Amino acid sequence: MNTFLKTVPLLAFFVVLSSCSSVKVAADYDKKADFNNYKTFAFFKTGIDKAEISDLDKRRILRAIEAELLAKGFTKSENPDLLVSLFTKSNQRVDVYNNAWGNGAWGPWGGFGPGWGWGWNQPTTSVSTEGTLFIDLIDANKKELIWQGMGTGYLSRNVEKKEERIKEFVSEIMQKYPPEALQ
Repeated sequence: MNTFLKTVPLLAFFVVLSSCSSVKVAADYDKKADFNNYKTFAFFKTGIDKAEISDLDKRRILRAIEAELLAKGFTKSENPDLLVSLFTKSNQRVDVYNNAWGNGAWGPWGGFGPGWGWGWNQPTTSVSTEGTLFIDLIDANKKELIWQGMGTGYLSRNVEKKEERIKEFVSEIMQKYPPEALQ
């Protein structure tokens, strides 16, 4: 039983850590749009300028979107079929873990039990930023939104990890384009 009690917090930590690495994605689209007609794209500067993130992160996102669209056979153009825009939302999440196991603590002679010693009764906190990236594809001629992809997940403050995380976000979102019904 003592071994079980010792491993539960560690196991919970790894479950939380592994759940933070995934990106939850969703997409919506205009069912009347003919996605086969779209072959070229350009970035919609007016929309992108409104995104409330750093210019560095905007450039990272735009490079990742461009790479994904080029890989799908699109061509960047001055006279595009599609305009690409984006916006973001973020929320700070604070988790408080109460590590108290009953009234006991690590006893003076080892093992779990009442008494003084190396207690597990101090709460710990974890602060993380959950971000949502929206990628909008707009029919350039009609000026209508035809597809929107959304990805939600946890962000990193580390520059190298942030770059990889942004690529992961964009890749996961763009896997939803074109809509499955049309593939």
